[in-house]
Amino acid sequence: MGVERSKDRRPVSLQDRARYWFDRTLARSTGTLMGWLVIICLAVVVPVSALLVWTDPGSPRSLSGRLAAVWRSSAETLRLGTVTGTPLRMLLSALLGLVALLCVSTLVGVITTGLAERLAELSRGRSTVLEQGHAVVLGWSDQVSTVVGELVAAQSSYRPRAVVVLAERDKTEMEQALAAHVGPAGRTRLICRSGPASDPGVLALVSPQTASTVLVLPSGEPTADAEVLRVLLALRAVLGEGTGGPPVLAAVRDDRYREPARLAAGPRGTVLETDTVTARLIAQCVGRPGLSLVLRDLLDFAGDEFHLADATAFHGGPFGAALLGHATSCVVGLLTAQGRTLLNPPAATLVAPGSRLVVLTRDDGTARLEDCRHLVEPSAIAMAQLRAEDAAHLLLLGWNRRAPLVVNQLRRTARPGSVLDVITDRAVPGPAQEAEMGAARLAVRYQSAALSRPETLLGLDLAPYDGLIVLGPEPGDGPDRPDDRTLVTLLALRLLEKRTGREMRVITELTDDRNRPLAPVNPGSDVIVSGELTGLLLAQIAQSRHLASVFDELFSANGSTICLRQAGHYVRVGSETTFATVVAAARDRGECAIGYRRHDRRAIPPDHGIRLNPDKSERREWSADDQVVVVATEPTEPAPVTGQDTEEHQPGPADTRA
Repeated sequence: MGVERSKDRRPVSLQDRARYWFDRTLARSTGTLMGWLVIICLAVVVPVSALLVWTDPGSPRSLSGRLAAVWRSSAETLRLGTVTGTPLRMLLSALLGLVALLCVSTLVGVITTGLAERLAELSRGRSTVLEQGHAVVLGWSDQVSTVVGELVAAQSSYRPRAVVVLAERDKTEMEQALAAHVGPAGRTRLICRSGPASDPGVLALVSPQTASTVLVLPSGEPTADAEVLRVLLALRAVLGEGTGGPPVLAAVRDDRYREPARLAAGPRGTVLETDTVTARLIAQCVGRPGLSLVLRDLLDFAGDEFHLADATAFHGGPFGAALLGHATSCVVGLLTAQGRTLLNPPAATLVAPGSRLVVLTRDDGTARLEDCRHLVEPSAIAMAQLRAEDAAHLLLLGWNRRAPLVVNQLRRTARPGSVLDVITDRAVPGPAQEAEMGAARLAVRYQSAALSRPETLLGLDLAPYDGLIVLGPEPGDGPDRPDDRTLVTLLALRLLEKRTGREMRVITELTDDRNRPLAPVNPGSDVIVSGELTGLLLAQIAQSRHLASVFDELFSANGSTICLRQAGHYVRVGSETTFATVVAAARDRGECAIGYRRHDRRAIPPDHGIRLNPDKSERREWSADDQVVVVATEPTEPAPVTGQDTEEHQPGPADTRA
């Protein structure tokens, strides 16, 4: 067997043996490597020097002279000195040259190593930021690119000169990701630092004590809220226990962490619940097609946004007079001298000294005073009464951590007698897990079904439903990305619409804004990108802390909210009149008009017919399908507590409907 094995073995060439021996020699030690370098240098330098001397017509004739010339040439090449004479002198000269070469090489090595370490430290993002009035963003999430992009795009005088991002990610990766999503930063510098923001030593690198604002973002990990608490405590350790320091805006996902986060953030801190905000947005979009587009326009710094304006000209007068007091701004509320926000107060509310107006305007300081009462045309104002909304039959497809919050918001806002059918491929939530509040207003019925199977979706009977809500799974719940399942569901619903010829109102939640153009929805549907909208909201509040209470009321189930209502409720259909007339008609109904939506452009991107904060003098013909965007106070009845469980648990696959 051994003989046969030796016969089958491929013969090794002399070149392979020499290469193997050479590789083994180099791998022994550094001294061996240096020895080989010396041998190779001498093997090249000495023969070439000898060839140069022997071919030089002016070289010495004697052998000793030529050997001396070869020595000088080799010594000059190797920087070993050029002393000739006795062998001892030549040896001492070579020794001196070697010592000098060693010292210079060591110095070059030390400098090179120091520069390499410094460059590596800079690439790791561990150098101190020396900025004043910059914005600090702590943490990395799906909201960071939106927040940073909006801070860069802010056109107010409060725009930071620099935005500093600190996260436990590679500095180069963060810079590339922000450059890809944000684009050119203009005059604002984007600075990234790498390290755990919960470490006070690392946190001090971004100089939060000199920042204009600090934002703390939750990551996508299950322990994100606990990490936000640790970051807030580290920030407290760096800034101290006093009331000084920059305003702090933190975001948590779970309501249970809101109060601890408020305590950790201190008196200058504001805490936002991202999941609750998303759930409120989804619930508000039910029955209000186009609301997500309005909210996105309101929160985007590229258009008009909420600002505070001087109210001195209206002190002592009614709030209603201020609604027609600005030509290029829309007044929506008051900020009292005590710091209380009154959104859409009654028109007779007194504007007390020290109050400021909450206005929708292009930029900070653009709320120009101008009496617009002469633009109102009373003959064009409609006298029709608003019809109360009927009870709705809704269908919710899918389940994630925000789904219970969505159901709870629907309980509080639904008209009495409404029904919500829930189909999920998870374990059906039992009645004991759901609150009994609002059961008389909204009956919730659950079913289990394989929503990942297209035949299940295509077997649904959508005829009884007034609206649909599609929620995607949580990231990491399966091999696919969360939006992939949602897009498949939307495709199936679109096919059902074509089969029945009936257009459904669909409210869809996506996690990636890049998938918005891919969503196959009709113009009457809404697509909510949870990370984008909450990121926009964070950026707005970061620019002005007073807006936190404004948005908190707008997105709450009670109080004032944004509505899209038929233009025929405010002005006569077919009449051509000014927007000031619409504002006056809305004021008489106890509302604040802030814009409109053209029906003939609702399918045309990018605005889809939405026009916010038009000039009061703008004239147009109002059709029956046009809508007016108003801030209104919708009455909500208290949800009674009932001992009867109106939720139905219907296990089994979805046959034709939930």
